[in-house]
Amino acid sequence: MMRGMNMQQMMKQAKAMQKKMMAEHEELAKQEFVGKAPDDMVTATFTGDNKLVDLKINKEAVDPDDIDMLQDLVVAAINDGMTKVNEATQQTLGKYTRGMGI
Repeated sequence: MMRGMNMQQMMKQAKAMQKKMMAEHEELAKQEFVGKAPDDMVTATFTGDNKLVDLKINKEAVDPDDIDMLQDLVVAAINDGMTKVNEATQQTLGKYTRGMGI
């Protein structure tokens, strides 16, 4: 009888933790993260659920003779934004996976 109660308590705790984790995940998804290229020549805005919602390119970054530089700036801004989303996700939700080998 005692063992069954422990299992019920564990299941109850697991459901509560899952509910809290889902709420934190939804809250994270509502946040916005801005990635920037050097000198803010390009900015990329992401939501916490990894969706690119805005991309701004400074007109000084546009040189028809150097498209490669513009491409590098876009990639830098996107990578910076994704890094910020990933760090926030790890900080917010990582506590649920610590010690699980995930």
